[in-house]
Amino acid sequence: MLHVHCSGTPYEIGHTHGTAARAQVEGSIAFYADFFKETAKLDWPRVRATAVEFEPVIRHKWPAYLEEMRGIADGAGVELADVLALNVRTEIAFGLFSDGCTMLAWHSTQASDPAYIAQNWDWRTEQRANLIALSIEQDNFPSIKMITEGGIIGKIGLNSAGVGCTLNAIRAIGMDPTRMPCHLALRAVLESTSKDAAVATLEQYGVASSCTITVADADTGAVSLEWSSVGVQKLFPDASGRIYHTNHYLAEHPGGVKDTVYMPDSIPRLARVRELSEKLGPGVPSVSGLLSVFQDEENSPRGINREQVDASRAATLFNIICDLRAKKAYVTEGRPSKAEGNFIMAL
Repeated sequence: MLHVHCSGTPYEIGHTHGTAARAQVEGSIAFYADFFKETAKLDWPRVRATAVEFEPVIRHKWPAYLEEMRGIADGAGVELADVLALNVRTEIAFGLFSDGCTMLAWHSTQASDPAYIAQNWDWRTEQRANLIALSIEQDNFPSIKMITEGGIIGKIGLNSAGVGCTLNAIRAIGMDPTRMPCHLALRAVLESTSKDAAVATLEQYGVASSCTITVADADTGAVSLEWSSVGVQKLFPDASGRIYHTNHYLAEHPGGVKDTVYMPDSIPRLARVRELSEKLGPGVPSVSGLLSVFQDEENSPRGINREQVDASRAATLFNIICDLRAKKAYVTEGRPSKAEGNFIMAL
């Protein structure tokens, strides 16, 4: 996986990202052009035109993010509309995406124990080559380490304030373009100094489409935010300090919001991650113990450790375990049971 370190102004951060990861940005554009054509019958010019409609709102509410995207476009030699399309991909064809992920947050009140937020990220295997390990340093914000897709400014990771986040796709009808796109919301979390500050920012703006963003910090534990285009429901840790989530709503959502439960395996995956975590015992496990949960192959190929077989188009592309107290992320490339590489991102 390519490692990219960025610093400076938003434009400079983006320009470094785009220059260093030019092949990955171009690869992401090619991948999503094919994906939109297949799933939504939208050609890339139409996708770009739709993405540009988000530009006025982003320019008005989050101008630094637009400048970073402009930097990526200039660095990679592509158009701003291309990069905008990557960053609002969920909102352009909301409800079409089938990336299935399993997450677990595990927090102890003992300061000597780790505080984890972890996830298997599942998506089509063609996109694996376009993943990057992105580091960002900027004035007035914590430093960031994340795994993202080339050209996308917010994803899964942690920061130097001990705040981390994960993402679970949800397919519920509805999208509000005046609210914060999902991947920009993840970036806002990673620029926050605490879990509570991150939640306050997302509640201020709202999230444009359905998803679950889980936010945790080293001091106060985790909360899962189940977003729809009209509101949010919060899930808190159980008595053991754990939260589990897959790809369906766990809370009741008022206002006519309906979860399609588009991945039937989401329900057994949730039960399985809970079962495996409970088998580890009440104490907070080691990184290797936690990784064993994500290596599980029960219900293969559509289990926690997803495999691309026959009609299953997706696989686990990476696992990330963030220890928020140690400010380290342990990354396994490929399926955790058959790792093709691993590394540590430390702050």
